[in-house]
Amino acid sequence: MIVLSPVLAVAAGVILALWLTAGAAMLVRGRRLREEALQARRRGDRLLELIDTAPAAPLVVHADGGLEAPLRLMAWLGLDEVPATLSGLSADDRGLQVADLAALADDIASARVTARPFTRAVKVRGSSRTLLVRGAAGVFSDGQPSDVLLWFFDMTESQTEIAQLREEGARLSRAFDALSGLIEASPIPMWHRGPDLRLTLVNSAYVRAVEAEDAQDVVRRGLELIETAGSKGPLAMAAAARESRRISSRTVPATIAGERRMFNIVDVPLGDAGVAGYAIDIDAQEQARLALDRFVMAQRDTLDRLSAGVVQFGPDRTLLFCNQPFQRLFALRPEWLAERPEFDRVLERMREAGRLPEVRDFRGWRDERRGWFTSPDGGTEEHWTLPGGAHFRVVAQPLPDGGLIVIFEDQTEQLALASARDTLLRVRAATFDNLFEGIGVFAADGRLQLWNSKFRDIWEFDEELLATHPRVDRLAEAASQRLSNPSRAAILRELVRVATTDRKQRAGRVALKNGSHFEFAAVPLPDGNALFTMLDITDSRRIEAALRDRNEALEAADKVKTAFVANMSYELRTPLTSIGGFAEMLAGGYAGDLSGQAADYVEAILESVSRLGSLIDSVLDLTQSAAGSLPIESSSIDLARLCRDAAEQVRTLADERSISLQVDLPASLGRFDGDARRLRQAFDNLVENAVRYTQVGGRVEVRGHGDDKEVVLTVSDNGPGMNSAEQAQAFDRFGRAESDRDDGMSSLGLGLPLARQFVEAHGGTLTMTSEVGTGTAVTVTLPRR
Repeated sequence: MIVLSPVLAVAAGVILALWLTAGAAMLVRGRRLREEALQARRRGDRLLELIDTAPAAPLVVHADGGLEAPLRLMAWLGLDEVPATLSGLSADDRGLQVADLAALADDIASARVTARPFTRAVKVRGSSRTLLVRGAAGVFSDGQPSDVLLWFFDMTESQTEIAQLREEGARLSRAFDALSGLIEASPIPMWHRGPDLRLTLVNSAYVRAVEAEDAQDVVRRGLELIETAGSKGPLAMAAAARESRRISSRTVPATIAGERRMFNIVDVPLGDAGVAGYAIDIDAQEQARLALDRFVMAQRDTLDRLSAGVVQFGPDRTLLFCNQPFQRLFALRPEWLAERPEFDRVLERMREAGRLPEVRDFRGWRDERRGWFTSPDGGTEEHWTLPGGAHFRVVAQPLPDGGLIVIFEDQTEQLALASARDTLLRVRAATFDNLFEGIGVFAADGRLQLWNSKFRDIWEFDEELLATHPRVDRLAEAASQRLSNPSRAAILRELVRVATTDRKQRAGRVALKNGSHFEFAAVPLPDGNALFTMLDITDSRRIEAALRDRNEALEAADKVKTAFVANMSYELRTPLTSIGGFAEMLAGGYAGDLSGQAADYVEAILESVSRLGSLIDSVLDLTQSAAGSLPIESSSIDLARLCRDAAEQVRTLADERSISLQVDLPASLGRFDGDARRLRQAFDNLVENAVRYTQVGGRVEVRGHGDDKEVVLTVSDNGPGMNSAEQAQAFDRFGRAESDRDDGMSSLGLGLPLARQFVEAHGGTLTMTSEVGTGTAVTVTLPRR
């Protein structure tokens, strides 16, 4: 038996304890490691399960080029087993396509250098399968190349979907582009509103309508096409369409390019995408509708003013309209017509009023009239004879919409007028044929239409010729044989042409071979024809010739008388001068002193000589004026002074007769170029006549005024005046009218005729206005030269 020392025993005990402790610790650690290994295995199994069920299959490319991958990936590639190297992924007609494999190898090499991930789509040979490869390199260790992990995704279905989606997207893009182009090219304004109802898109028509620069300007400024605010505004209407999820439409006015027009605004809700809209210009339709309404109203107003009765029925055969004459013709009450009765009821009411023809079978007759609505021949015309003797012309016209319009024309009066017209025509024909004038009526084509017996007898035309209604040229040829100058026959044709074509009236005279003379005239008639009349003026021509001969004899006698008066005036001047000279010698005492009575005799002789000399001078002036040899001098004359001097010369005579002589001659009369002696003589005669032939206590006025064109002088009195017969003789050179005057003086002498001759010699006029019991006014108008 071995006995251990205590030290060894302690040491052994310590070692045993440490061993036990280490064993226990190892046991615990072993158990923990085993547990961790089990968990790691379970995690590995779960990861493998996840990898097997994942949509992607991994492939590890080791640094030495070896491959590690599941068989599921090999099945995608059409391989039976995992190849040893990357190049084995493409073998024969299986695996990856050569180009894709080469590109994938380049990607793996690049990833090892740059450590950047990559993505590539590859195709499987002999298959339509498409795989998406996503790869990334691991971390470098000691400068050695790391493994590269590749994930393969089967994108066959996804690629098909993507291709389909890409194709659908391209189609939708093309459709969108076409729709966008269509919207942009649309002539009507179109727009889109976003969910907040603000404008997001507008077309060019919208831009032009709001007069903006471009679509961006419209969207930025929020320019609305319609300016209406409130519940009728564009935003409110768009919101209403969005809430109701129904397309809304309304007609509103809008101002486009300064012109007020009507638009039909349509809002189309697009759900969450907002609201689209467009505007259709219906101004033309509105105007057409209003014009149609106005036309219908005007047509009805016009129909109300017609004398014929008019009634219109609709497609349902109810009454739509009737005018006032229709109501009066058939005695229908307006309140009953307002109920829109049917066609049959209207006929029955007309029958009750006794305004329909009497028929045995009224129902059958009424049923026939219903056929008016569907008459295949269009309008129908009938003539009704009513029991009271009235006659109606009835025209029924079916309308395109299935309705009917019927016109009732009362021809009772027309038939009576036609009968009266026939009677009148017969009376006219009898009167026409028995006129003293020869009458022929020619049509517009020159043919003779009507003639009377006088026309036939004048030209001695055959009745057979006239019955053929010959043309005017043929009649002219036949008429030339009756004319004293056959070439004058052409005037007949010319007159008819002027009357029918030029519509002018012409007249003339023609002589026949038998010595007859006719006055003819061609008158255009309202119907386009021409009336040719011939009046026998043979007796008138004979009387006219006799009167012409007598007039020529009277003119010759007047010339002889004028020459005799002029010669006698010259002959009388010589003895008158001798008488005046001897009387002046006696008055001067050459024959001795005269007693008082003898001196008075001599003075009376001198006064008579002076008056006789004035009369002879006046007669000479009148005869010279009539012969056109009156001498007229020209000098500047103060007309106001000349007229005042003429008035002052007779003032003594006026005072003796207590006549008020008033002179009003303003400075505007001015000066006048003329013969002072002749004008003074004219005004002397006018003023002297006015004073001499005005009753005692009367009034005579001399007034005048002038301008730069003419001078007007008036001498007026309130004397007894003259009647029309005396005024007609007032300017007779050798006439002297008598009137019942208190002083026994004759009314007029040479004063007025001589004054008129002198005034007219200066280019002026002298007019007289007189009224019995009121007075006389003589007005002289002298033009300034």
